[in-house]
Amino acid sequence: MQIVDAQIHLWGSGLPTNLSHRQVTAFAPEEAIALMNEAGVDAAVIHPPGWDPNSTDMAFAAVRNYPGRFAIMGAVPLDPRARIASWRKQSGMLGLRYGFLGDPARRWLHDGTIDWLWAAAEDAGVPIAALATDSLTELGRIAERHPGLRLTIDHLGGRGGTSTLKDAAAMTHMPELLALAKLPNVAVKATGVPHYSSEAYPFPALHPFFAAALRCVRPQSNVLGHRYHEDALFLAPMRDDVHRGIAVAERSGQAARHGRGGLRLVGLGSDRRAARNVIRPPGRMRSAPLVRRRAIFARWAAAASARNARCNS
Repeated sequence: MQIVDAQIHLWGSGLPTNLSHRQVTAFAPEEAIALMNEAGVDAAVIHPPGWDPNSTDMAFAAVRNYPGRFAIMGAVPLDPRARIASWRKQSGMLGLRYGFLGDPARRWLHDGTIDWLWAAAEDAGVPIAALATDSLTELGRIAERHPGLRLTIDHLGGRGGTSTLKDAAAMTHMPELLALAKLPNVAVKATGVPHYSSEAYPFPALHPFFAAALRCVRPQSNVLGHRYHEDALFLAPMRDDVHRGIAVAERSGQAARHGRGGLRLVGLGSDRRAARNVIRPPGRMRSAPLVRRRAIFARWAAAASARNARCNS
């Protein structure tokens, strides 16, 4: 089984502005590779951080220097003139990632200013990852309007390291997150979740929230997570603890399938070829004409309604 860290940062200058990240002036690709090899991680998706203006160049260098080990979720300015159509032609580039926790980006998401982004990304087949705790319901509406758009919700829908809330207080957004389970074009990353816990691994206070998420996601589950570095969530063993302790595994072998749907959604396959910059279409939703995609989407959502009622009850 391929193990992919869904989100890491690499940088060569400056201290992270988010104190939940390790407070060092550089974290280079070779350091990440050493930790990945130690932990048995096959590949990692780099999210260039804003505190180092050269972090995107470092990410491209990592893709070149370590073939098959890195891919990138980058960003372009939220400007209608942005080059979305050709974005994934860059080596190792999987998609786009934005934070919508504060204004003006959050306001633009809600008032329609950046509606051009969703349409352009859908047309170009460019996945988008979003940190958007206060906007989950709106992202659901966007996903419904654009069934060919692949969206990933960061940090289990929470605020990541930007919040000091812990345990249940950090999980008040879960109803809005679980409501997105009906949408086949939405995935969830479980990255950064240890920051939400006041307890040590395996973070028992968070188990009910993971149990709810694992009940609601499809069998080919769209749950991804960190597998290494200081704030890492060892998702696989924690997931197994949750399955044993709360009995959410309803089918034999379900645990082994968690994560594959999310990998496909962002363009990574389920085998090692995925890490070699082979961007695969996510099945019939991507290849069908827009009218056909909407019909597929509608049928899938209708078939999922009974399960979603159980999830949200």
